[in-house]
Amino acid sequence: MSKAIFGVDLGGTTVKMGLFDTEGNVKEKWEIPTRKEDNGKKILPDIAASIKSKMNEQGMEKSDVVGVGIGVPGPVDGNGVIYKAANLGWGEFSVKEELSGLLGGIPVEAGNDANVAALGEMWKGGGVGYKNLVAVTLGTGVGGGIIVEGKILTGATGAGGEIGHIHIVDDEPDACGCGNHGCLEQYASATGVSRLAKRRLAKDDKASSLRNGDLSAKAVFDAVKAGDEVAKEIAVQFGHYLGKGLAAIACVVNPEIFVIGGGVSKAGEVLFEYIKDEYNKYVFHGSRGVKFALATLGNDAGIYGAAKLMLDVEK
Repeated sequence: MSKAIFGVDLGGTTVKMGLFDTEGNVKEKWEIPTRKEDNGKKILPDIAASIKSKMNEQGMEKSDVVGVGIGVPGPVDGNGVIYKAANLGWGEFSVKEELSGLLGGIPVEAGNDANVAALGEMWKGGGVGYKNLVAVTLGTGVGGGIIVEGKILTGATGAGGEIGHIHIVDDEPDACGCGNHGCLEQYASATGVSRLAKRRLAKDDKASSLRNGDLSAKAVFDAVKAGDEVAKEIAVQFGHYLGKGLAAIACVVNPEIFVIGGGVSKAGEVLFEYIKDEYNKYVFHGSRGVKFALATLGNDAGIYGAAKLMLDVEK
């Protein structure tokens, strides 16, 4: 077998793993459970054991492996140090050094999971052909990854690209998961769209299919596609907040393209109808030519990006 790279996407429930060649072709994919007990002490040993097992199965020596890239749910700096991952029970330590040690010295590179997923979309997904892009994940929260000239914008402590926590609304009574009030993810995430729907339906008795009970983001955008006027009003609000947030980002990093992924993006191109006008209303004219595209790698973005993270260091 030619030289190989392992890409690892560490999630709160499962660890997704992939074996790649150096051209970025995935040879095999698998998952293991994320064992978070005892402050996550078993997580990296489990990952190392799984990689070693796969190497044995494939008849691979250490010299056959370029390295291992890993995306982690928390801020990770350019040296592979994580600054707390609360949902894993981790404090501050070097993921890069610890995992490399467990693998007998195989090189490791670590990054924030959303940043790494953005790298994956640039390499093999919705952002192919672009070197300056912002990947936006509209899931339970709003995640982001910023790529400038082909490289992840990490920041001093790995907190660059936390676009879900851009402040959008001043008088929001509810707290965001981060503890602040009025963050973008309170309006543009799947849970955010549901919040907007509940508030809109409480305003008056205007007829809407959404009054049947399902206020998920999918239900809202399905109703939009069916021509429901109240659903369209909710989508306008969603587009206002997200368009405004993306305009703020564009004024700082001037991307060529926004790649939109996550569960809410399954609504498809209809999203862009509500985002683009609001974006253009608020953005500096120099960034009005930006493109919008849907992410294409889905749940595999993280393993692709992790492999690319390692490959970029090797070059």
